[in-house]
Amino acid sequence: MRRLSLLTIPLLLASTACVDESPTEVEPQFASSAATGPAGAATYRVTLSNLTSGQPFTPPVAVTHRQSISLFEVGQPASFGVKEIAENGNLPPLIDALQVEKHAADVVVTMGSTGVPPVVPGETIDFEISTERGAKYFSFVSMLICTNDGFAGVDSERLPGAVGESTMVYVNAYDAGTEVNTEDFAHIVPPCQGLVGVSSDDDGTGMSDPALAEGGVVHPHGGIQGGDDLLPGVHGWTDPVAMLTIERIG
Repeated sequence: MRRLSLLTIPLLLASTACVDESPTEVEPQFASSAATGPAGAATYRVTLSNLTSGQPFTPPVAVTHRQSISLFEVGQPASFGVKEIAENGNLPPLIDALQVEKHAADVVVTMGSTGVPPVVPGETIDFEISTERGAKYFSFVSMLICTNDGFAGVDSERLPGAVGESTMVYVNAYDAGTEVNTEDFAHIVPPCQGLVGVSSDDDGTGMSDPALAEGGVVHPHGGIQGGDDLLPGVHGWTDPVAMLTIERIG
């Protein structure tokens, strides 16, 4: 069975859009083999808490997968899908890539508890995700909305093996290395200003500016420096930015 749902809610409309609170789920094609089937299926409850005081997250794009998949790697260039999330809060490119990835088992995108996409500071969300035999890993990526190209995420976390077992992970912030950190609202997605309460005359943008392209690699984020519109005391953080718990429930 292939599960499909609306994935076209743009982040730039998220602060005013009214959407279903239920998780958005997409099931990509999974490689057929004798090893896959009901005997290898498992279900997990994932709980994600935003530990920051001034950094809302985009809805996390979460996936269960085999070891051969890596969403991101420190020291390596970000994929186009991760770049689009980190710079623009644009989820569909990564979702589309995972939908056709034969080693992905389940993809879930979950809105915040308020019914609109951002996971606001201090908020905790939870959702269920499934897997199949051979897909023993979990990854997710979520934009730090008040940054140029910052994101939170984990890559290839081993899933708990037995029902009732759980894994807890503290999640750090990363810089995609794809856009200069101007900290200027003109180069940051518009929802940042309304969500955190610090605003300016700049409209913001949900599109990449080639003039700001870095061509770097994924690395730990250096935080907010206060060079322009972003304020360290409001938008800043100390790692970890999130806490993730994965519990096998079936």
